[in-house]
Amino acid sequence: MTPATPRTLTDTAVDTASVIELLERGRTLATPMLRAAVARLAPPMDSVAAYHFGWIDAQGNPARGDGGKAVRPALALLSAEAAGAEPATGVPGAVAVELVHNFSLLHDDLMDGDEQRRHRDTVWKVHGPAQAILVGDALFALAGEVLLELGTAEAARATRRLTLATRKLIDGQAQDISYEHREKVTVAECLEMEGNKTGALLACATSIGAVLGGADEATADALEAYGHHLGLAFQAVDDLLGIWGDPSATGKLPWSDLRQRKKSLPVVAALAGGGPAAERLGELLAADAAKSQREFEDFSEEEFATRAGLIEEAGGREWTSQEARRRHATALAALDGVDMPDRVREQFAALADFVVVREG
Repeated sequence: MTPATPRTLTDTAVDTASVIELLERGRTLATPMLRAAVARLAPPMDSVAAYHFGWIDAQGNPARGDGGKAVRPALALLSAEAAGAEPATGVPGAVAVELVHNFSLLHDDLMDGDEQRRHRDTVWKVHGPAQAILVGDALFALAGEVLLELGTAEAARATRRLTLATRKLIDGQAQDISYEHREKVTVAECLEMEGNKTGALLACATSIGAVLGGADEATADALEAYGHHLGLAFQAVDDLLGIWGDPSATGKLPWSDLRQRKKSLPVVAALAGGGPAAERLGELLAADAAKSQREFEDFSEEEFATRAGLIEEAGGREWTSQEARRRHATALAALDGVDMPDRVREQFAALADFVVVREG
């Protein structure tokens, strides 16, 4: 097979309409099975989960809330097509990955103290920490059920991949929390953490449909490599938005990651760059680490803006932007090893482009 001609993000405009169609297809095909899975939960967990997914409001009335971008379901369906199967073959995988993803969101919001997600109050803020923990655990359990009840050898293979990805995701979250309390974190450590926290589940999404469609391990591994690097690109963009993102697009407070003292890629890269701005940033962050959370929350907007300015001056913003593009190119190169229809390859590329240029 002749490898595809290498391309970069600048070679073509992002096909937004095509991506929106892919995302909507993933959401449309996965939602009925996702709703059926959530309906198995005992009250009040079923309604708490429905609130989290945006299906009802805080009072239990039907709603059309923002259920997220649905990138993972879209990837799972494309994955099935890459293996020569129908998109519907990937639906159980799409649902299982989406359940694990939302399990992580429920717990992350509580651990990070985030009060807003998708432009409305988080579950722990509305229903309390206990429900956020329990519903997250229940979604994780449902993910395994959805796959294993298929009863096929392919389902067992898919479940193994999902279980490994979930363990890596949890590893990444644990690393993320521990880094908040460390004065120094290397770029390599940050990339390892983000590869676990974000890359692992996107990698699983990109291979799970193919596995359910009967793909061999080599094909699944190549697709997984695309998803892993796409996940690192996705997280690099998230890290940029976590500091400089528009709150109206991200649904979070200004300087969100700085408020949480996260050692995200722009911060770590800035500190590693050296120079006066990096030194001054290091001094401020070391002083911040000694403060209580209450003292830290009393910071003015100007103080957060000063830290963001130093990160940019030290090169952290530009390095992270370039890293997103490097990972984007590596993700596309991983697809060279997979024999798939040109249309499917183009859709994988369009999704990768979308991830790197998004604003929320």
